[in-house]
Amino acid sequence: MGDSSAVPAAEQALGILSYMARQRGPVTAAAIANALAVPRSTTYHLLAVLIRQGFVTHLSERRRYGLGVSALELGTGYARQEPLAQLGRPLVETLARTAGANAHLAVMHGTDVLYIVEERPRQAPRLVSGLGVRLPAHLTASGRAMLSAMPTEQFWALYPDREMLVERTGRGPRTVAELRDWLRTARARGYATEVSEITQGLVSVGLPVLDHLGWPTAAIALTFPEADGRALDEVADEIRPASQELSRRIGGVPARLVHRDVTSRP
Repeated sequence: MGDSSAVPAAEQALGILSYMARQRGPVTAAAIANALAVPRSTTYHLLAVLIRQGFVTHLSERRRYGLGVSALELGTGYARQEPLAQLGRPLVETLARTAGANAHLAVMHGTDVLYIVEERPRQAPRLVSGLGVRLPAHLTASGRAMLSAMPTEQFWALYPDREMLVERTGRGPRTVAELRDWLRTARARGYATEVSEITQGLVSVGLPVLDHLGWPTAAIALTFPEADGRALDEVADEIRPASQELSRRIGGVPARLVHRDVTSRP
């Protein structure tokens, strides 16, 4: 049998993660200890373990703790499974049919996006962003849509440095500073775009799907040939009902109700 003494520690660690997930932003160790009735020394010990495992990040300048990349991956791991795909597939199918373009549903996986639903009408071009494919989030409309709606601390946990970002076709942001500019534009428009950054000649428009805290759980996007000459605002209007309906189905809020600036330092 396992060591039963480890059970309370496991429960307390899960309690910390659950508490942090319900907050709007990073919290102090004292707030965690008080909320969970856990000794402060124990709280610091558990936080240190969670930091080493990537589930928590320490914002030393603010003396606060926020959720780390591993917590995000755990959440998207759930999202990648059937509940979100089952809820979103009918919406994506309808969108692809009515828009006459490739439609897909994607979730974040670290700094990548993972496509969990894709619908391709007849005659539509085959995409590299097929079911189960992962692509750099900063190069895709789906990824940018989610990044633009992401809590500030989560964005900086994903992109802590100003290192160069990968590119595929010679287009798109090459540094975190440039990415921040792209996200400002996406937030101002209410949707994100990508033009020939994944595949030459193809354009994508994406909108986020938000949970009950207003955090991005997924994104829905349409992809079509640049030669179609579609107005991007009109494409976004086609996607918006599907993204808002999926947000509603998961108990979330419409993207228009969220006002967040991921481009400033926490």
